[in-house]
Amino acid sequence: MPVRLMPTRHSPFYTPFLALHSAGFLRQEGVESMLRLPAEGESTGAVLQRGEVDVVQSAISAAWTQFDKGNADTPLHFAQINQRDGFFLVGREPAGDFTWKSLEGKTLLADHGHQPLVMLRWAAHNKGTDFSRIQVVNRGSATAMEKAFRGGEGDYIHLQGGVPHQIVQDRAGHIVAAVGEGMPVLAFSSIAAPREWVGGELREPFLRAFVKAREWAQNEHPEEISKVVAPLFADLSQPAVTAAITDIQEIGCWGGSPLILPEAYLEAERVFLWANGIQRAHPYKKSVYIAP
Repeated sequence: MPVRLMPTRHSPFYTPFLALHSAGFLRQEGVESMLRLPAEGESTGAVLQRGEVDVVQSAISAAWTQFDKGNADTPLHFAQINQRDGFFLVGREPAGDFTWKSLEGKTLLADHGHQPLVMLRWAAHNKGTDFSRIQVVNRGSATAMEKAFRGGEGDYIHLQGGVPHQIVQDRAGHIVAAVGEGMPVLAFSSIAAPREWVGGELREPFLRAFVKAREWAQNEHPEEISKVVAPLFADLSQPAVTAAITDIQEIGCWGGSPLILPEAYLEAERVFLWANGIQRAHPYKKSVYIAP
């Protein structure tokens, strides 16, 4: 039976995960796979819990929020996809002399997902910006946000890589900042699976495939990568996907270790505690697979 994969969000930001299937890295290790893309509003966690998929793209912070609710039966995270945030700020005017303080007094359509909003606040804080002085608007889904911005609402919009680059391609806005640029590395997005799956025989060939997929995503020419993954994105042109991959490579999102290292874990935990995004610290070994 093939390994069934599913991302929580669908973006070129998760190219190393998507490439496991689309570029054939799992097949090279003798593992067949299937890729299920999420419908808007669909809960990957619920799909995983129902047993409809085996391995998902997630984030350590997703485990922490479950622990805060008293739910200890969470998937184990066993590989790191991204070590930096992959969201971008898009404005109506070229970057010019933009600084993060330019957001103060302006309207920002912000992604209010748990981790994206925590990281946006953390980046603004690190860039010397008073987040309380930004008129932050919640328009719900990324699709609704994009529609509102294209319709003339807001001075800036905060979206994950791919859609911002399509907005630029359509001459409907300009990327003015990358949220992850210049920020410390941390445990951002990861690969997770039920504990019994992680303890099984497929974990090792899966990890070998992932190491190759991640190195390919970081080092291959963006145009070559986009030829493989662009067909997965019905709403993005290939030039937009290429531009997104170029920026994500330059930020170094796919650099560093493919494992979730303790120092990256603790840095992410520090950010979430600062933002009151979690109630308390949680032990590393509770949510991260540690090889025996």
